[in-house]
Amino acid sequence: MQGHRVGYIRVSSFDQNPERQLEQVEVSKVFTDKASGKDTERPALEELLAFVREGDTVVVHSMDRLARNLDDLRRLVQQLTKRGIRIEFVKECLTFTGEDSPMANLLLSVMGAFAEFERALIRERQREGIALAKQRGAYRGRKKSLSPEQVLELQQRASNGEQKAKLAREYSISRETLYQYLKITE
Repeated sequence: MQGHRVGYIRVSSFDQNPERQLEQVEVSKVFTDKASGKDTERPALEELLAFVREGDTVVVHSMDRLARNLDDLRRLVQQLTKRGIRIEFVKECLTFTGEDSPMANLLLSVMGAFAEFERALIRERQREGIALAKQRGAYRGRKKSLSPEQVLELQQRASNGEQKAKLAREYSISRETLYQYLKITE
């Protein structure tokens, strides 16, 4: 039985062009995430996993688009192939069916390890660049979410007993960020 060919696209930032990933590949449906590869909870990936059925083929541009660490990559490939779903990686020219040769499993591990290694290198270069920018005084860090007036108001409302989760939602900040702002007065 020949199933659907379903595409999965992931771009890390909103200004990246997702169309180029499966441009020349024929698929009947595409699921697209705009999220970091380190995030294991991606809405479109969850939708894809719920959508595909036995006999379908999931097509991904490259392994690093599906996962950025080896454990997640292997878990996703096994999860799909155990359900009778093939997975194709276009860039690497690899297809996994669940009845894969030892060589195919080795390539999955090696290529997945390279994706994980590449991510670690990117993060290391980023940390080095930030450290150098701080030394030059050029790095100011992330822009504050709230103005000083909003922080004062937030602190007063929290000290009056308003629920912190409600305040965080109202100010569109995480609870962790809220607690950081509340720590300033302590």
